[in-house]
Formats: sequence, structure tokens, C-alpha cells
Amino acid sequence: MYRTLFALVLRRFDAETVHHLTVRAFALLSALPLVKRWLYKALAPQDPALRVSAFGVHFPGPLGLAAGFDKEAACAEGVAAVGFGHVEVGTITAHGQPGNPRPRLFREVAERAVVNRMGFNNAGAAAAARRLRRTRGLPVVVGVNIGKTKVVPESEAAADYVTSARILAPLADYLVVNVSSPNTPGLRNLQAVELLRPLLKSVKDVADATPRRTPLLVKIAPDLADEDVDAVADLAIELGLDGIIATNTTIRHGGETGGLSGRPLKARSLEVLRRLRARVGDRLTLVSVGGVEDVDDVWERLLAGATLVQGYTGWVYGGPLWASRIHRQLSRRLRRHGYKSITDVIGRTA
Repeated sequence: MYRTLFALVLRRFDAETVHHLTVRAFALLSALPLVKRWLYKALAPQDPALRVSAFGVHFPGPLGLAAGFDKEAACAEGVAAVGFGHVEVGTITAHGQPGNPRPRLFREVAERAVVNRMGFNNAGAAAAARRLRRTRGLPVVVGVNIGKTKVVPESEAAADYVTSARILAPLADYLVVNVSSPNTPGLRNLQAVELLRPLLKSVKDVADATPRRTPLLVKIAPDLADEDVDAVADLAIELGLDGIIATNTTIRHGGETGGLSGRPLKARSLEVLRRLRARVGDRLTLVSVGGVEDVDDVWERLLAGATLVQGYTGWVYGGPLWASRIHRQLSRRLRRHGYKSITDVIGRTA
């Protein structure tokens, strides 16, 4: 039914308009206690075998929503109610900004992909913090993804991230430093180890000082050279980070200017995951994102060493019950292969 609706109706409307309407719908769902609890009971992962623990946080299932959908931390509970095991909000910047001019979000339907050049449009860290302080009616794991404010020069990037971390780290179940979006000028330069080391160390000092010590991860681009992937992995170990999210969108495509996500990213994302696992083993939590479309993709990422998996574009094309369906399929597959827990699968082919 959803595929028919998408083909006949949704794809005819501007992609960003549909995005904003969808976020509003999930924000409304988040504000309806009885409805969201009923949906959560029906659709969220309930099988104990799917539970995953990573960096001291307990997840009801391994599949979560990647950053980029809930940019303002407005609808995490509504998203969790339809089956996601965690929700990563953002990217959030220290200061509010409008992002890049529209149009800035495009579907590549034939490739089951999306191109975006949104540019971290959000109301800023203080506005997101007000929403995150609200009492949660559902046991949803919320990660917070932070990025650099566009007008802040590269030389002041660390201080800008620290501002966001001070406001948001105490409210997050985990914190992510995003240095890999292609849509903020100069941002990807920060992935160079000599620039990344002081930035991550400064943010880690803030995250470590929160009452519960907020776990810290870094998100990297698929376009890094293999030796740079290794260098970031070594740096993450050196600094005592909790994990790496791999990967963000790619600029290596022939469509609209911006970062491409979805099916074309699948092979490189899996390649980076396998390289990271070979480099760090189980010393870091690896979160795999990029080209995740179905249960086979999630299963393959777990086998390759990912503890958690994220999707976004797969949800766009798979429909609102996409995550719930995949978690149910994972439960059946575990039993078919004789595994008692999803943790038994992680890294088996690494």
C-alpha cells in the first residue's frame, strides 16, 4: 500500500515539504500519550533476544533512525513508537541557522536514494535542549548529533562544538560529533587527525563531566581514503571515545549538488565498517549507516561487526512500518539460525 501511495502521490510533491509534514505528524504523535503507548506496544521491538547494550546504554533493538530526520529534537517518541530501537536527533548547531537555500532535498527514485544539501537547518542548541528536557513518556534512547555553525570559522570550530556539548550532552543518551556532512563549507576538513584531535578532546572533556558521563561517538564520511579511516579509528582509541558512526552521505555521485544517501552508498559503507572492525576489533562500538534497506542489510552489518545499525533513506522508500517490520524479521532469523541473542551475531564474519 505504501509503495502505491509513494508512487502515485508522495513523489509528486516537493521532497522537503513532505519531510516537514511527516515531522509534524510524528511530533503530534509524540504529544498523544495513549496513542503513542499503544503503537509502541504494538510496533516497537519487544523480543528480549533483540536487546543490545552499547557504551552502557540499553537498546530494545539494533535498528535506529539516523540523524537528519528529526533535526529539532521534536518527535523522537513518535518515531520510537513505530519501531525504531533508538533515534538520533540533529544535526544541531550551537546557534540557530536557516540552512542552505531551497530547493535542497531531492529524491533519486530509480536509485532509491536521496540527495540533500540542507546545511544543518535548525533553531540551535538551546531550542533543542528545551524539547529534550521534556519528560519522556516512552523508554526511547535518544542520541544527539552536533555540528559546526556555518558562520563560525574553522579556527573556532572546537569552541563551537563545546558550546553545543555543554548544552546538550547532559540531556543525551549519547552524543555524536558530526564532522562529515558535505553541506557546511570546510566541515570535512575537520576529519584530518591534526584538527580532529583537539576538537574531540575538548568535547570529550565536556561529555565526561556530565552527571552520567555521556558516551561520545564521531561520525565519518564514506569519502575518506582508507588510510584516513584507519587514522580516525586510531585516534578514537587513543582518546577513549565510545564509538564511530560510519558513514555519512557521499559527494561522489553525478546528481544534484549535495550528499547522496541510500542504495548507492551500500557497498562503501559496508567496506568502511569492515575496515573499522579489522582496525579496532570490539574496543569501540561501531554503528553502521548508509544504504540500509532491508533485514538482509541489517543482518550483514551485524555480522560484519556493527553493534547498532541506522537507516533513514530506507525508511523513506520502505514506509512508516519499515523499522518494525525489520525487527520482526530479525527475531525470526535469529531463531531460524539457532541464536539466542542478537549479540551472538555481532562480528561473526569479521
